[in-house]
Amino acid sequence: MTKLYAGGCGCGAIHYETSSEPIVESHCQCRDCQKRSGTGHGSYLVFPRRADVTITGEAKEWRVAGDSGNEKLHAFCPTCGTPVYLTFVAMPELIAVHATSLDDPSQFHPQMVTYGIRGHAWDTLASSLQKFERMPPPG
Repeated sequence: MTKLYAGGCGCGAIHYETSSEPIVESHCQCRDCQKRSGTGHGSYLVFPRRADVTITGEAKEWRVAGDSGNEKLHAFCPTCGTPVYLTFVAMPELIAVHATSLDDPSQFHPQMVTYGIRGHAWDTLASSLQKFERMPPPG
């Protein structure tokens, strides 16, 4: 049976769905994710092919260079402001959705923490998760 990942923004203007499996599920403690989430980290499911994710509704995007220097495009709902997904200029096939934007957030099963070097003592994450100072090496 194929698992469906579906979600969207708070007001329902933007919706996405895919039957693809995420290639990674992670928490990110970089400053950009902290500022955007309003807390100590962002939580994401990354899918390998943007073309396999159906998106309805019109998102607004803003661009920022991450700690790595690579640019990310953050998509959010222009009506309610909910961050919904992000894409990466250097890896245009990938798409990451915010874990809390899922219709069923219990589908999120984090595997790692990235940019742990930027983490705050008050933002405690499961100690069982592999923690990387920055991004993990490819492979």
